[in-house]
Amino acid sequence: MDLPLLLLALGAFCAGLVDAVVGGGGLIQIPMLFSAYPQALPATLFGTNKLASVFGTTSAAIQYGRRLAIPWRAAAPAAGTAALGSWLGAQAVVLFPPAALRPLILMLLILVAIYTFVRKDFGVIHQRLSDPSRELRLAILIGALIGFYDGFFGPGTGSFLIFLFIRFLGMDFLHASVSAKIVNVSTNLAALAVFVFHGQVLWQVAALMACCNLLGSRVGAALALRHGAVFIRKAFLVVVVVLILCFSVDTFLY
Repeated sequence: MDLPLLLLALGAFCAGLVDAVVGGGGLIQIPMLFSAYPQALPATLFGTNKLASVFGTTSAAIQYGRRLAIPWRAAAPAAGTAALGSWLGAQAVVLFPPAALRPLILMLLILVAIYTFVRKDFGVIHQRLSDPSRELRLAILIGALIGFYDGFFGPGTGSFLIFLFIRFLGMDFLHASVSAKIVNVSTNLAALAVFVFHGQVLWQVAALMACCNLLGSRVGAALALRHGAVFIRKAFLVVVVVLILCFSVDTFLY
């Protein structure tokens, strides 16, 4: 195995681990793919990332589901609208440059970090909304918006989902994380269908990364389930800060 493939394999393992806990695996995989294949079309690399990620995300969702009562009342409708949003976003990425979103995403990430840091009890208590119809409307809206973002751009999708599930649906970090995994599976599959249709996947590279991502996700899910919401909250803040730094570099230096 040559060095670029070895690095991609290691990066996919780390991405799977991080993604299983708080999301943000694309933060690792996408830059490494662009570095390893600078001449490839962006859509091809995004498609490769999606194929590598969907196996790890699915595995993490199954592991969480075996230990937790999944909040299907919110997760299922969010996954449905997210799949549609992701399909539309993946269509748009062929036509428009995703980099145009960077300044807006950077501002949102900073607000998420500040809010989570200031609210010490944020995501510690699991207290679902008492109004099922309101929960349904919010879940549908969250799924549609973040689904489109995931299909169009991607990095930080899991982190945004976790934050929104906690802030607006009253989940703790553990239940928000498993809900985010379910939504992520649907968005990855929907976006992947578009990329495969257009022939925009590096199949051999994606297969190697998928295996490593799957292994990493199993480790990450086990850590999250063992240490609970407080651990996930700390990991969430770390990932969001790293995302802020990466988006800052991309926005102001390139």
